[in-house]
Amino acid sequence: MDQQVYGKPLVYLDNAATTQKPLCVIERERDYYLHENCNIHRGVHYLSQMATEAYEHARQTVARFIDAKESHEIVFTRGTTESLNLLASSLGQLMSPQKILITAMEHHSNLVPWQQMVQRCGGQLLVAPMDDKGVLDLQAYEDLLKQGPQIVAMAHVSNTLGTVNPVKEMIRLAHQYGAITVVDGAQSIAHLPIDVQDLDCDFFVFSGHKMYAPMGIGCLFGKTEWLEKMPPYQFGGEMVDTVSFEKTTFNKLPFKFEAGTPNVGAALGLETAIQFLEHLDRKAVEDHENLLVKTTMEKLSAIVGMHFVGQAPEHSGLVSFIIDGIHPYDLGTIIDKMGVAVRTGHHCAEPVMTRFGIPGTVRTSFALYNTLEEVDVLVKAVTRAANMLR
Repeated sequence: MDQQVYGKPLVYLDNAATTQKPLCVIERERDYYLHENCNIHRGVHYLSQMATEAYEHARQTVARFIDAKESHEIVFTRGTTESLNLLASSLGQLMSPQKILITAMEHHSNLVPWQQMVQRCGGQLLVAPMDDKGVLDLQAYEDLLKQGPQIVAMAHVSNTLGTVNPVKEMIRLAHQYGAITVVDGAQSIAHLPIDVQDLDCDFFVFSGHKMYAPMGIGCLFGKTEWLEKMPPYQFGGEMVDTVSFEKTTFNKLPFKFEAGTPNVGAALGLETAIQFLEHLDRKAVEDHENLLVKTTMEKLSAIVGMHFVGQAPEHSGLVSFIIDGIHPYDLGTIIDKMGVAVRTGHHCAEPVMTRFGIPGTVRTSFALYNTLEEVDVLVKAVTRAANMLR
């Protein structure tokens, strides 16, 4: 990224919120609107057929990327938030669950929909606790499973702490106690290889814009057996089979969950982002990002009053911190004036901040294009800002 802010080269470290987009992704979306723009699944003419074929090919690419058995197990949505709301709505109609288990480190998107569901049903939201380092208490988690939750929803990677949860083991335990499993992969999809068959999750959701794809596109993976049982989330065009004034029947998978005109250009951009990632050495990228995290924590730890929020041994993608006596917002504001973009606040995970007794954190989050030189710029900016605010 060759851009300046406040007369300084921009160091962009807010990748957990959204990543910057490779030129190939931008060009693919632009190319669609220049040469293929048409509504899909509804026309026999050439342009509609071409756009439909491209859109369904993108679905197949997503299925391959996360190792879904069938492409119809991939439902395109606007992102993680819509995917989770879809599940809360459809599963809520299907089973009216009385107990749902989440973890104490969830983003609001993987908390509020389930909370509202159980409140409507007069049920209970169970919360698996974590320790002071941001590590899930797996024994407490299993003890809560014994209370019989019908659904277990879990973050793969915490957007505030960077904790990588042992989701494969969590899924195994949940299935042992008869629960459906939902994995929020918003923060893991860009950093870790995902194999939904190996995880054996019932559902996996993610957003494109956190993995170098356009905004406004995301995916819900669901096992066929569950998607077949679930009622539609929205009603209208495309998701129907037959319609009369007396009765409506619904389309087959995945179309019964894709009402209305989809974001075709963004779906093609998502496919291109996946192809971009697949051409990289994913292990080398993961190692590079882990080095950025490790180096950042090592160098920031020299600042007096520095405290890291989230120090799990299994850690990915980001560093959250506070400094004694300094409000995160004040710190972030001064850092911004030095050309470094970080996120401050509760990061849509207010209960996490309550757990640690803090108003928020400064969060630095990394992508494959960040460098060790940028870490040095960050450390200098934080050091200078801290000295100014003391």
